[in-house]
Amino acid sequence: MALAANPRPTLEAQHFHVVVIGGGITGVAVARQCARAGKCTLLIEQNDFASGVTSRSTRIIHGGLRYLEHGEVGLVRESLSERQRLLRERSHLVHPMQFLVLLNEDSARSALMVRAGLWLYRRMAGRPSQNPLQKELQQFERMLDSGHRWSVFSYEDAQCEFPERLVAEWLREAMDAGAVVRNHCEALAVDVTHGRCAGVLLRDRLTAKEYRIDASWIFNCSGPWADRICQRSSIRTATPMLGGVRGSHIVLPRFPGCPSAALYTEAADSRPVFIVPWDDQILVGTTEVEDSGDPGKATPSNDEVAYLLRSVAELFPKAKISEQNIKYAFAGIRPLPYSPRRRPSSITRRHILHDHAEDGASRMISVIGGKLTTAAALARECARKIGLAVAEPNAVAIASGPALDPLLDDSVLEIARVGSVREETARGILEWHGKRAADIARMALVSAELRAPICPHTSHVIAEAVEAYRNECAVTLADVLLRRVPIALGPCWSESCSREAALRIGTVMGWNEHTTRTNLEAFEVERAAFLRPVGGTLAALKSAAH
Repeated sequence: MALAANPRPTLEAQHFHVVVIGGGITGVAVARQCARAGKCTLLIEQNDFASGVTSRSTRIIHGGLRYLEHGEVGLVRESLSERQRLLRERSHLVHPMQFLVLLNEDSARSALMVRAGLWLYRRMAGRPSQNPLQKELQQFERMLDSGHRWSVFSYEDAQCEFPERLVAEWLREAMDAGAVVRNHCEALAVDVTHGRCAGVLLRDRLTAKEYRIDASWIFNCSGPWADRICQRSSIRTATPMLGGVRGSHIVLPRFPGCPSAALYTEAADSRPVFIVPWDDQILVGTTEVEDSGDPGKATPSNDEVAYLLRSVAELFPKAKISEQNIKYAFAGIRPLPYSPRRRPSSITRRHILHDHAEDGASRMISVIGGKLTTAAALARECARKIGLAVAEPNAVAIASGPALDPLLDDSVLEIARVGSVREETARGILEWHGKRAADIARMALVSAELRAPICPHTSHVIAEAVEAYRNECAVTLADVLLRRVPIALGPCWSESCSREAALRIGTVMGWNEHTTRTNLEAFEVERAAFLRPVGGTLAALKSAAH
């Protein structure tokens, strides 16, 4: 049985009311909002949706506790409101998570300051104090460096383990509302005529064909590439819009005594660092390093890897964590506003909408900044900016039908019955696909090939990969395994898993041997470029020091 992916008709010479450049969570949210407002909308992304900054985040949906330090109370209030909306509307992807703030006698922040900040944070969130179980807390404290006196405070935020899946859902909703979307399609330049943006020159990276489309409005949501879009289009701003700041992470396996809660602590330089349970692993981040290079080639430096590893190893000396434990590291460029004389940590995390009318390019707006938590709020602001009617948040319609809670056994059993799959597989489909889980389960019922696991180490099945190709705009194997069904981020993934997945998916999709091999090779290259192996990093540092 062969199931072909959907074809991509040409867009040459078509007219769109709104064109959105950039398919991260911000761009997808903006396209979704404009399409829902009834506007003919095109969303383009040079690589794959969610393959840039979105996939390189700390994967936290938070109100921004640290923003209180810088007096950004309005941003915290907005973030907390959006966090609650995501918890309510995307409960299969966004989950409450307990956080612990760790301070010792050397911390730059006083216990009194943190206690006051947490009190205000909880009041703004409208939630009571959440305290960890005392027995669990005592066990956790025994794993900490016994050479310090620790103060531990708790609060609640949320986690979206896979924002790639949130982007996929919003992308599908944008298309359902009429948006046209193209990944692997590059914006070469914006056409500016008589001081007004009139269209965009595009290159389809799959066919190498170049063509032009007309546009009434353009949103530049390309994140760290925003200034480059302007440069290519001869749109001159008084100063750069962005000051790129690299944020790096390392991923560790779970270790004896590792916390079940997320930790919010200080590194040696007093910067906040998160240590977060994620995908049966531990995610540690992030750094803040100025970086004006190519955002597509951002990689963690040796110093950053050592910095993050040291932050964990010094906190949990009994775990004896070393460089050999690091599974991989990754980095992304935060698109923060250009602020040449400010420390990265003090630059606002509030987004800015730059109207290019003053630059001689009216009807184009560049979005600077933004984050996972507030992407939907930013999208509503963008829609209002071009005169679209936007419903107030409390009136936003939620998808019809009963909510699916992945923790409810009844829902899991129903999906298992519909698809004739194991309960573990049903739970995985439900957690990643929410209300569309039943459709995928019915697809799996068609054949044993579709019910087969993508690789021997996962409960996720081939039907999910087919759904990605047919209905979620996946084009390459990396689009599927790193973003739509992101099992290749997991702790057990190996080269043998890659080969097995390519063979199983290729069989169902009708690939020949050459196509399967080409997809596999391209996937391995992209995964290695994203998830950097770390071997020898600290050894090299020690050698250089000596």
